[in-house]
Amino acid sequence: MSSMVSNFLSRRGFLAAAAGLVGGAGLLPLAARGFPAGQSPPPGEHVPPAVPAGSAAPPAHGLNTAVGEVDVRRMAYDPSAFLTAFERGRVSRLPDGRTLREFQVVAYDKPIEIAPGVIFPAWTFNGTVPGPTLRAREGERIRVKLVNAGTHPHTIHFHGIHTAAMDGVPGLGAGEVPPGKSTVYHFDAEPFGLHLYHCHALPLKRHIAKGLYGVFIIDPATGRPPARELVMVMNAFDTNFDGKNEVYAVNTVAFHYARHPIRVRRGELVRIYLVNMTEFDPINSLHIHGNFFHVYRTGTRLQAWEYTDTIMLCQAERAVLELRFPYPGRYMFHAHQSEFTELGWMGFFEVSDHGV
Repeated sequence: MSSMVSNFLSRRGFLAAAAGLVGGAGLLPLAARGFPAGQSPPPGEHVPPAVPAGSAAPPAHGLNTAVGEVDVRRMAYDPSAFLTAFERGRVSRLPDGRTLREFQVVAYDKPIEIAPGVIFPAWTFNGTVPGPTLRAREGERIRVKLVNAGTHPHTIHFHGIHTAAMDGVPGLGAGEVPPGKSTVYHFDAEPFGLHLYHCHALPLKRHIAKGLYGVFIIDPATGRPPARELVMVMNAFDTNFDGKNEVYAVNTVAFHYARHPIRVRRGELVRIYLVNMTEFDPINSLHIHGNFFHVYRTGTRLQAWEYTDTIMLCQAERAVLELRFPYPGRYMFHAHQSEFTELGWMGFFEVSDHGV
């Protein structure tokens, strides 16, 4: 047992243990739950069983996925619901007639379950990783109040166009917000497109790897064609803090969409807001089986510039993808780095005439 535990200290060790992740959850506890080898969870901390009661039946051999279910109710986060959850804030009218859209984001520490029985001590925005998907329209005035209820200084850095004082980095404007304090960022929503926000406190990689990021969508003033819209954030988790990831996912929970396929209607327009927030690995990717999609880089133009079945994105890069599924059936999607796929970044679209 001791040799097995030591293997968890390395990425390859985790890969070896992933044989248990695929064929049986018995190897998962200990370091795989985010605790250093040889240590137990803190007193009083609840750690769910590797295979929660009432979970779906284990998959058959040959289907690369986890065994058991993540308790999304206990975590208060459901990756299936996150796909279409857009936070539009509180709306009012400014004296000049423009729309003012206000959001509140609270940063705090929270353990989250990223695979069955694998608990990660995350830092969150509003209690989830990713944080809420904020959505506005081109030209609106935006106000975002950051409340730091965590144990470390934090910021919010928005990708977009704004003044230096609103950049959310140490030493400029409000700079780092200490625990127990708050600040307000305000700027105009420009340019339209698919953006992101994240904590920019130092060390940056640690604050991002711990989970402090989210998606920020600015719709064009003219709008986009009606579609079934989905937010997919490619992310990963360094469970033993060695600077390498052991668990990969889209929207945090490994293999979630393999067990809970994303349902779409045959022939409907599907629009994917794809953002890469994978820390430690320079590139992540998405490949969709049995189909091709149009790519709108960063979503800042309304004309597609590529038609492909695989897209690679650097860290913080993003793209809007549009496609229609002409045939019913189950279509896999996954990172085309096979290692990422085997460690959680894989799921399915379920296409039918009934759709959602």
